[in-house]
Amino acid sequence: MDIKAFGSGSSGNAYYIDDGITPLLLECGLTYKAIQKKLNFETSKIAGCLITHEHGDHCKALKDVIKAGIDCYMSQGTRDVLGVDSHRIKTVVAKKQFTVGSWTILPFKTEHDSAEPIGFLLASRTGEKLLYATDTYYIRYMFPGLTHLMIECNHSYEILNANVEAGMVPVAMKKRLIKSHFSLENVKKFLQANDLSKVREIWLIHLSDANSNAEQFKREIQELTGKMVFIA
Repeated sequence: MDIKAFGSGSSGNAYYIDDGITPLLLECGLTYKAIQKKLNFETSKIAGCLITHEHGDHCKALKDVIKAGIDCYMSQGTRDVLGVDSHRIKTVVAKKQFTVGSWTILPFKTEHDSAEPIGFLLASRTGEKLLYATDTYYIRYMFPGLTHLMIECNHSYEILNANVEAGMVPVAMKKRLIKSHFSLENVKKFLQANDLSKVREIWLIHLSDANSNAEQFKREIQELTGKMVFIA
């Protein structure tokens, strides 16, 4: 499986995945021109774009992606808030599988301060299974047979608390982060609860600019899992 991070974090999220048969976009939170450049302007090969929720850093280029003839998949709640009407918008329902090319995709509920946020479990005909979960402070499910994970690791309580004490982060923002974004501590608990025996790669995504430490997070997740870890 080929995974590329075009952008990750509050400035814009967009990822590319390809099982060798069907390329997909996960989110379109960058400008469409930026996405085109990352794809070497070969956008016609993209079979679809999966969108987790309506915040701009995840769907900024939605209208342009639709204009390019790419189907976009999202929950009804996300669709209602965005108010974009097009035959290219495909509504999906949590726990109901759908297919895009060679992918079988299962949406699932996540926990974020948005209308109807979802994550995606993607299984390819090649036997690979990818979990994509971002902007959620915990995941209530377990996922057997994973080979790849792309999972938010936004902040650690230690760094966040230090920033609050230093006056760099308001208490109200701390409360929002804790109830809307995945902490390092909760990511560890989630990984420990799941069978990682087949996992080849773990991608830590959507790190906070101020409340994370990429080197620390990578090291601690590698030590915990024994897996190859990438920071997006």
